[in-house]
Amino acid sequence: MRRGEVWVANLNPGRGREIGKIRPVLVLQADELSAIGTPMVVILPITTQVYPDYKNWRVPVRARGRLLVDCQVVVDQPRALDRDRFGEGPLTTLSEEEMTSVERAFMGVCGMAQYLTPPH
Repeated sequence: MRRGEVWVANLNPGRGREIGKIRPVLVLQADELSAIGTPMVVILPITTQVYPDYKNWRVPVRARGRLLVDCQVVVDQPRALDRDRFGEGPLTTLSEEEMTSVERAFMGVCGMAQYLTPPH
């Protein structure tokens, strides 16, 4: 499991408005953290639901590989999951450009607004 890969994971049970279900997720955490054997993996859920109001915090990903439909990375709902919650993968790997967009959006979610606008 490597940073930038998309895997299937079980996000149940969700509470309130948390994203649940068994769904694709993006591995966000650094490979160095995974290499030391941490039992948890920091992820971002992926959805096919598109909400235009969230465009600064949701990164589009086109279907490819074993990711069968266009979707969005839900950057505003990060989670740490136990490795036992993961199933099939990797379905695909995000490009460097897509990961840069995810990182920029994540910094925006964390209140570092200067990362919301692309560099000139």
